Amino acid sequence: KQVIQGNVYLSFAKNNNVYCMCFSHCSFFPPRRLGVELGKSVVYQESNTETRVEVKESVRGQDVFIIQTIPRDVNTAVMELLVMAYALKTSCAKNIIGVIPYFPYSKQCKMRKRGSIVCKLLASMLAKAGLTHIITMDLHQKEIQGFFNFPVDNLRASPFLIQYIQEEIPDYRNAVIVAKSPSAAKRAQSYAERLRLGLAVMHGEAHHSESDMADGRHSPPLSRTTTGHTGLELPLMMAKEKPPITVVGDVGGRIAIIVDDIIDDVEDFVAAADILKERGAYKIYIMATHGLLSAEAPRLIEESAIDEVVVTNTVPHEVQKLQCPKIKTVDVSMILAEAIRRIHNGESMAYLFRNIAVDD
Repeated sequence: KQVIQGNVYLSFAKNNNVYCMCFSHCSFFPPRRLGVELGKSVVYQESNTETRVEVKESVRGQDVFIIQTIPRDVNTAVMELLVMAYALKTSCAKNIIGVIPYFPYSKQCKMRKRGSIVCKLLASMLAKAGLTHIITMDLHQKEIQGFFNFPVDNLRASPFLIQYIQEEIPDYRNAVIVAKSPSAAKRAQSYAERLRLGLAVMHGEAHHSESDMADGRHSPPLSRTTTGHTGLELPLMMAKEKPPITVVGDVGGRIAIIVDDIIDDVEDFVAAADILKERGAYKIYIMATHGLLSAEAPRLIEESAIDEVVVTNTVPHEVQKLQCPKIKTVDVSMILAEAIRRIHNGESMAYLFRNIAVDD
């Protein structure tokens, strides 16, 4: 069977009953910081694209850490993670800890129309496969932790991004932190308070249509003939009207720093940058934890008014950096490696969450 390089696990690191395993497409490498070497196992695809796992050494009674960053093919990566976890479970591993810096499907954590809460489904699948603990970073909604019936450590990337602002942005004292929507205001406020900077909030960008007419909830159809009771006459919810885009706060003659947790489709960020330029901001930075940067994102960023996009290495984005020199990377492997060490040694995780408030 031919092993596909993009799907090969670099496997386990053995040291004092702890094993680390890492995908070959991982964007960081915590085992090196821990001073351990990877062991032996492979994951490959059969000719019919089925995923197969082979664990090459005993993991009985060990703590095993699966390090998985999510590449472009999200569904394949999720399936590989599930099969590997189940293989370790059936090999009698003591604890199976998933290190998943960017948790996939995290945006699908709320019921929308007649959809489903896919994030809850994935949490149940990971538990069924055998995971006993998850280390992740900046979940899209902190309440996602409630979907799991085992411990979840939701680490924060903000200390690394704040350090980047202080060390790499000249004259950052003349900056203002910007939330590109009211829903991002709490995150922006956290940055502003820690950096002792002003805060601005953009209002008027509607990301999702909540129109009841497009919802399909007029069911059964209004034209349907019914007999008997015709139902109660309920008050009609007024449709939302998108207000003009406004910026609450002064950005004139300032550096604008937009903060968010995920940057994927960048049209909203590009539009926000244009508005901020019109309002007098002379430099525009975007800080985000997870740089998915899908589709035409690198080209759009390169052609936009954005001066720099700073993301962490929770998701591989080397190709996007080659396409757009404005994209910069902050390494967060240090905190993930320390989390692995503390969990294996049974030490408190409180040190990694010092000065982290409930709203952060």
